[in-house]
Amino acid sequence: MFDTLSDRLEGVFKKLRGQGRITERNIEEALREVRVALLEADVNLNVVRDFIEHVRSKSLGQEVLRSLTPEQHLLRFVAAELTQVMGGQAREIDLKVRPPVKIMLVGLQGSGKTTSLAKLARFLKVERKRRPLLVSTDVYRPAAMEQLRILGAQIDVPVADSHENEDPVEIASRAMKRAEMGGFDAVLIDTAGRLQIDDALMAELVRLKAATQPHQTILVADAMTGQDAVNVAQGFNQRLQISGLILTKLDSDARGGAALSVRAVTGAPILFAGLGEKLEAFEVFHPDRLASRILGMGDVLTLIEKTQQNYDATRAKELERKFKKNEFTVEDFAEQLRTIRKMGSLGELLGMIPGLKKIAGQADSEETQTELRRIQAIIDSMTQQERRNHLLLNGRRRVRIASGSGTSVQEVNRFVKQFEQTRKMMKKFTKLGGGGAGMMRGLGFGS
Repeated sequence: MFDTLSDRLEGVFKKLRGQGRITERNIEEALREVRVALLEADVNLNVVRDFIEHVRSKSLGQEVLRSLTPEQHLLRFVAAELTQVMGGQAREIDLKVRPPVKIMLVGLQGSGKTTSLAKLARFLKVERKRRPLLVSTDVYRPAAMEQLRILGAQIDVPVADSHENEDPVEIASRAMKRAEMGGFDAVLIDTAGRLQIDDALMAELVRLKAATQPHQTILVADAMTGQDAVNVAQGFNQRLQISGLILTKLDSDARGGAALSVRAVTGAPILFAGLGEKLEAFEVFHPDRLASRILGMGDVLTLIEKTQQNYDATRAKELERKFKKNEFTVEDFAEQLRTIRKMGSLGELLGMIPGLKKIAGQADSEETQTELRRIQAIIDSMTQQERRNHLLLNGRRRVRIASGSGTSVQEVNRFVKQFEQTRKMMKKFTKLGGGGAGMMRGLGFGS
């Protein structure tokens, strides 16, 4: 995520690292490079101009702490300004209205609007305990209606009837009545899109909004289109007064121009980020956490949240006890692999840990995935008794496991050695006292 921008900014701060003291000259030189980095990331020109001016006035206008290096001094102001540009703090989607709350999603064709509608419905159902109803008013693309029915079935959320020969307003009105009569407390409306903004599209959306009076009009924009996404956001906002945005494909965006521009240009907050094709790959947008990741400082809070969502607290406490007593087994190790895979991309998870950004870039490589599959095959070829006590793995057993897993005895030996090293490391980690155990608990491995 934003690798190009992150690498450029890392280079700027690396140069400052060699400076002995803070001067106006080295700050100005660094800011010139930051400006170039932002422009190359396709950030809106006016946003870049304001960004640099704000950082300059703060970094040169405040008393410099003697304890700070030039790098640390500028870094804190760049981090603060990145956060501010993207909205300052996470914004909750406003659901505080008499139900059913009506949410209309708009956007260009191909931006991921229909999938985002299903992701939002799942979020409201799982995270906000809402009972949503979905409806498609895209009468020009029957495939969109069918796609929504399929997605609705996957998340077990009802989809209102709609047909291509109907008027979008009639479809939406019928869905509202069904929601009121059926006890649904949220109605999510999918709308038609085009390959570009045109008067016909906008006129229809304006008519649909006037008829349905949605509480939220949310624009879905493809983050990978950079400045084009910003122009689209401006166009939709001028005609529809959008209340928020969903940025899709944020995980694949190497530059970051859209995320760093749309909030400043439209005034509407980025509410959610789409981070992959899976319906679970959808998160509340946190400007401060993303700023931290851009600057290579990780995102431990999101990592903790992901861990807590996927990890049972009682089981976590039992694992911590096993680590301390050196009773961690191959069976436990296999369970950890399954849990990590449920949490999403390994590279994304490593990228949330400060200092592991460069390793994260290789974590999802085919070589890494092949190694993980090899390890899983080795574990699957063990008996339950062997998984619970790896000391049983004599030469004969290792030959059998290699044969059953399609690997070599050397690869089995390497896995056993890696497992033993992991046991030793985790035992030391949990014996570090308050700091170590506290971190374990913070990451969901204890209560």
